[in-house]
Amino acid sequence: MQSEMTTDRIMADEVSLSIDDTEVTVPAGTTVFLAAERVGIDIPHLCYEPDLGLPPSSSCRLCLVEVEGARTLVPSCSYAASAGIVVRTDTDEIREIRRMVIELLLSNHPHDCLTCEKSGDCDLQKYAYELGVKAPEYAGELIPPQPVQDGPAISYDRTKCILCGRCVEVCHNVEVTGAIDFQERGFDTHIGLPPGLPRDQSGCTECGNCIDVCPTGALSFVGAEGKGRTWELGRVATICPYCGVGCTIVLNTRDNRVVKVTGQPGLGINHGWLCVKGRFGFDFINHEGRLTGPLIRRDGELVPASWDEALDFVAEHLTQIKQEFGPDSIAALASAKCTNEENYIMQKFMRAVIGTNNVDHCARLCHASTVAGLAQAFGSGAMTNSIEDLDQATTIFVIGSNTTECHPIIGAAIKRAAQRGVPLIVADPRTIELTEYAAVHLRQRHGTDVALVNGLMNVILSEGLEDEQFIAERTEGFAEFRASVEPYTPELAERITGVAAEDIIRAARLYAQAPAAAIIYSMGITQHTTGTDNVLSLANLALLTGNLGKRGAGVNPLRGQNNVQGACDMGGLPNVFPGYQKVDDDEARAKFEVVWGSSLPASSGLTVVEMINAAAKGAVKALYVMGENPMLSDPHQSHVEEALKKLGLLIVQDIFLTETAQLADVVLPATSFAEKEGTFTNTERRVQRVRKALEPPGEARGDWQIICELARRMGSEMSYSGAAAIQDEIAFLTPSYKGITYDRLEQGSLQWPCPDRDHPGTPILHVGRFTRGLGKFHAVEFIPAQELPDDDYPFALSTGRILQHFHTGTMSRRSEVLGALVSVGVIEINPQDAERLGIADGQPVRVSSRRGEIEINAVVTDRVTPGTLFLAFHYREAPANRLTIAALDPVAKIPEFKVCAVKIEPVW
Repeated sequence: MQSEMTTDRIMADEVSLSIDDTEVTVPAGTTVFLAAERVGIDIPHLCYEPDLGLPPSSSCRLCLVEVEGARTLVPSCSYAASAGIVVRTDTDEIREIRRMVIELLLSNHPHDCLTCEKSGDCDLQKYAYELGVKAPEYAGELIPPQPVQDGPAISYDRTKCILCGRCVEVCHNVEVTGAIDFQERGFDTHIGLPPGLPRDQSGCTECGNCIDVCPTGALSFVGAEGKGRTWELGRVATICPYCGVGCTIVLNTRDNRVVKVTGQPGLGINHGWLCVKGRFGFDFINHEGRLTGPLIRRDGELVPASWDEALDFVAEHLTQIKQEFGPDSIAALASAKCTNEENYIMQKFMRAVIGTNNVDHCARLCHASTVAGLAQAFGSGAMTNSIEDLDQATTIFVIGSNTTECHPIIGAAIKRAAQRGVPLIVADPRTIELTEYAAVHLRQRHGTDVALVNGLMNVILSEGLEDEQFIAERTEGFAEFRASVEPYTPELAERITGVAAEDIIRAARLYAQAPAAAIIYSMGITQHTTGTDNVLSLANLALLTGNLGKRGAGVNPLRGQNNVQGACDMGGLPNVFPGYQKVDDDEARAKFEVVWGSSLPASSGLTVVEMINAAAKGAVKALYVMGENPMLSDPHQSHVEEALKKLGLLIVQDIFLTETAQLADVVLPATSFAEKEGTFTNTERRVQRVRKALEPPGEARGDWQIICELARRMGSEMSYSGAAAIQDEIAFLTPSYKGITYDRLEQGSLQWPCPDRDHPGTPILHVGRFTRGLGKFHAVEFIPAQELPDDDYPFALSTGRILQHFHTGTMSRRSEVLGALVSVGVIEINPQDAERLGIADGQPVRVSSRRGEIEINAVVTDRVTPGTLFLAFHYREAPANRLTIAALDPVAKIPEFKVCAVKIEPVW
């Protein structure tokens, strides 16, 4: 009986219909258009694009079909399929109506297909051809060509616009900025910003997604004009080199240059949507400043050298230093910008050839506390859920993440959730875009996150909102944890954090009462001397409410760079081999020794900041830097410079002569992401293929190839046929990557753990059981930041990113579009402080800390609270890390970039 009822329900959930004499069965609610698409019947359409995931507007009338019994033709894009209906999609009447639609659209459309940038990729042109419309029968009033370019990238030509509304739909319901809309009425209708509002004062983020969805040439990228027609461009799908979201981008190339970057509807975890950096931040690839040959320092100057000279020099000096001072006198920085394969080879080189675990990378500066904290609590230091899970969340808690600027595609997903009515809690000392969508904005004082989260948990416990069954069955350490948060009443939390007790109570209830609540955080949580404690507190919150191991929930750190996750996975850390297998584990070490054919060190190596400190003291004699720029990325810049200059040998392997490379003894030219094969692992543990689209400039070589050649010169045979062979070795040695091969990745991405070749990957961690067995509560007490404001330095400075630029600016500041959008850095100061100090908006100011000073223009804004300042760290002209403190989290050894004491004064 139960089987029969199940069968009946399934049948009731499906409908069968006939389309052009073809029977098709689809889920109830499916439109006729999608039903036809399922059986390979292509219905012409202009306003609707199913791959975009947008609702149909039924405005173009090109997709009209005949349904037997219906009084008129119906729009297939919005007409629901129902049982037994008979549909015709291509009758003489329908074709005649479609021809008329096209003719009407062409009646006042410019007939410049021979020179239009969209020619060959224009839907209007395509359907005119298919329907045999050679010239329109109707003569409409032609509008004089009037392309509008308000900004450095996007041009809008009203004369080619068919008012399909796709761009408006994307702007309102995908980006959720609502910057553009239909303006005016009748024949004067056009798409644009509100009258009189310039783009830079609107909500437009210059993402350019409107260009990709435009079916004609009305919207275009001005930088690609005249550089190639559609059929002249090569197209290679690869992964964006900016943040950790891992968007799929399409490089459009000609003559070994990138002409433009586009998205492809439905492709990748971003479904074809891109941000301003992913779309327009590509100029660095073909920039004239790219390194094209090796450089060696002679007589104090870096001069060109051959590859043999450079590699022989490095091999000879590394060997000499190793013999004289021991392997631990040598250190290396792997890179979150390089592929998994390159990071694997770098750490293998340091361990198996040099004989040291002194290898680290910039994850130490952004998410080391995530790895440390989540590993203690759950047994795995990675994002627990998937990006797509945000669609299932019933409450979202964002803390320490300016998501719309730092991870824009995820930020847009959060805005869409809020637009659907999902309660959003935002904890951030600044007012950011997401606070506009928040049900509650918890504006805590800098460095008080533990007190804030403990206050939330105090409310949850005092009101009995905890998940008792989950706690009893799946956790340990609850009693000690409970005792630790009892003192953190909302009133105490308010005194510490500055957040009103009633807001803490409201946020706690919203989070705890949600069926599925997701925590999103980033470096606002991790970059503290208490970063590990912050992460443990968030883990406690999720454990307390049972928000783990299920869809729409989890603890989700957003990684800062494209391959921070992968570089960690590959063992680019001083205490673990690939797959987080500990170097002091005899069994794990023996496994690697057999495959690598070398005795390996058992003690943990130095972290990034420890390497710099050791270099300053003379203990580290040589540093090999691959794709990192510690002169801008590390705290206390003057100390970093002093340390690097004390080295006996500084090797820098990069694509530009960075600030660090300018101090090097040897500079080795490497390839960019566009010139190599490999894989990146994004913030959600998703391994994706990076594909070669261009040949390298000059004599530049792939990072792994350079390292392997160096290893051979030092007597170690490291030879691979290609990146795929390196991945095979990774899979052999790394249980979480065991089932990942290039053959499988060509069919689609995979999320680790993926323990065998039949495994589909793991979208959600800790389902039914934590990696460590039971989830562990930790008692965490509030500890203030290391350096707080005082009479001499009365402001708290926090650093971070902005939408238009990235990290140290090596890539983004070489983009014409991004540079035009934001060319110089600024420091944000509250109006009350600005008035008191006599600082005007846009005025140059001097900002000083105990470690250095910079000069920069001020922006007077209430985005920051009185007594606080915010500074982006992208600018070498005013480097934020000349001010920051090198105080470290005692567990993760991450620096406290988010709080230091400074003073600010006008420059007259």
